[in-house]
Amino acid sequence: MIQRIQSLFLLLAAIAGGAMGSFNLWKAKLTKGNVATEDYFNATSSYLIFIVLMVSTILAFVCIFLYKKRKLQFRLTVLNILLAVAVLALIYFKVQDKANALQNEGATIISATYLLPAFLPIVMIVCLFLAARGIYKDEKLIKSLDRLR
Repeated sequence: MIQRIQSLFLLLAAIAGGAMGSFNLWKAKLTKGNVATEDYFNATSSYLIFIVLMVSTILAFVCIFLYKKRKLQFRLTVLNILLAVAVLALIYFKVQDKANALQNEGATIISATYLLPAFLPIVMIVCLFLAARGIYKDEKLIKSLDRLR
């Protein structure tokens, strides 16, 4: 039953996680002395973010093939939602640490912005939530059919 809609949502969550691992998430324009430079932050800048992100991405991909074990698939999807929220929080805190470290080095930050891939954990959370809802509906349907037999 890989053709279920929740499989598509799980695949989209895995793609979003994989894409986030390869793009810059934050960009700062700064000056050090008289030299203007740019500094970037991506998921590979922090091992903790990278590990949690890859675990979340792999878990979303593995959940696609657990369609025969709906309860396990549902539980792992809920766990994956929590991991995606953790990735979002870790990105925020690590970016703040990086900005503080740059300022402590004597650099003046002119402008700093989160780039579009930094919001991919939100896409992951939405896709995982929709997948969990679909898995729950399937489980509910199977239980109602079992009562009819």
